[in-house]
Amino acid sequence: MRDMPPEERDWEDADDRKPGSMRGILRRILRGMVTLALLVCFAWFWWLFIEIRETSYTIQTLPADAIAVFGAAEYNGRPSPVLNARLEHALDLYRRGLAPLLISLGGGAGSQSDPQSSEGAVGRDFFLTHGVPDRRIIAETTSSDTEESVDRLTAIARENHLRTILVVSDGTHMFRIRELCRAQGLHVLLSPRETGKSVGQLEIAERYLHEMASYTLWRLHLH
Repeated sequence: MRDMPPEERDWEDADDRKPGSMRGILRRILRGMVTLALLVCFAWFWWLFIEIRETSYTIQTLPADAIAVFGAAEYNGRPSPVLNARLEHALDLYRRGLAPLLISLGGGAGSQSDPQSSEGAVGRDFFLTHGVPDRRIIAETTSSDTEESVDRLTAIARENHLRTILVVSDGTHMFRIRELCRAQGLHVLLSPRETGKSVGQLEIAERYLHEMASYTLWRLHLH
């Protein structure tokens, strides 16, 4: 068996190392990409958390053309505690003379077959019961989520020549509402309802997660 010249041995050793070396490089590149993606996701959701939190404390209780209440659950024609708190806050703003018109938004599980079984209709009934004239109320009863409610609110504003809307909802909901309205060219002021002391940390965390996920999906055009 002949001795192999050193140059040939070096070339063979280099050829043997190439596959393993390439796999190592690819693994490092993949790890770097995964790390970068995680950092981007962390930065995005941290920024979003801060924005939602800061907006939840933003109070812009100024005169407007209308007050719009975003819906929440209703039970057989009666408002849930969350919806009731929003309606009471909107009624207080109306009685303070901040706007001459109340807009109650939201469909519901039974609204397709019975518009009266909707968040918007429950809101209208609440206002009527508390002495607001029917001509001062607009009830939207077909929307099924926040995006649809904003679409319908935009249409109502254009039909009635409303330039500024004072929005009522929960604090954690306000950032997404504002951004959706901006995308529609609708000028809104924010007036979050007071959160009850009985709301626990777990429920607050769930609200933040819901808003962060919903806003992210909307921005990605997946919702």
